Amino acid sequence: MIKVVIAEDDFRIAQVQEQFLEKIQGVQLVGKALNAKETMNLLHEHEVDLLLLDIYLPDELGTDLLARIREDYPNTDIIMVTAAMEKVMLEKAMRYGVSNYLLKPVSMEKFVETIEEYKKKKEILQDRDEVNQKMIDQFFGSSNPSTNNQKDLPTGVDRHTLKKVREVVEELRGVTIEEMGESLGVSRTTARRYLEYLVSIDVCTAKHEYGIVGRPQRKYYLIE
Repeated sequence: MIKVVIAEDDFRIAQVQEQFLEKIQGVQLVGKALNAKETMNLLHEHEVDLLLLDIYLPDELGTDLLARIREDYPNTDIIMVTAAMEKVMLEKAMRYGVSNYLLKPVSMEKFVETIEEYKKKKEILQDRDEVNQKMIDQFFGSSNPSTNNQKDLPTGVDRHTLKKVREVVEELRGVTIEEMGESLGVSRTTARRYLEYLVSIDVCTAKHEYGIVGRPQRKYYLIE
């Protein structure tokens, strides 16, 4: 179980992030902080795996906390969730090894995708004392360029989300738009976009099937 702390001075945004986290298996919110002082207190009180850190906290910049967090809590990973678009902020965050940097407003799809990607990286290194190049490439997102090139995908279709959609179709052996939306925590529109894209590239086929109430549903299957 990945233990998470949200550091966000706007309680409404913090509440939205909490709702997003509830859609992700294997994570547990252990606290929410409204300022820098509360953030450090929560890190002291709990063993925190992941800190979702805003930059513009009322008492101190989130980026100014990075050195202390790295010194006192080296096992806590950090994802910045901020409206700060200044390059200097991103550069400072990168120097302190943040896991990711999300610009507000963050969509549910992007938020969930980022946390899922973080989980995968944790799993790659779990219970291993040594690494090989394949593991390193997976960790840093390097793979076959022909399958990893975002430029080959249309606008609104993300490679990581597309992979998850395909995995759900395969796991459920056929899925409706509603079922895909519930499985990934995305809207019907997003689920339809990805499923129809898989149909367009001949990865999936779609069939109309009649449910209990007699209303036809479009169901998607992987092409064998």
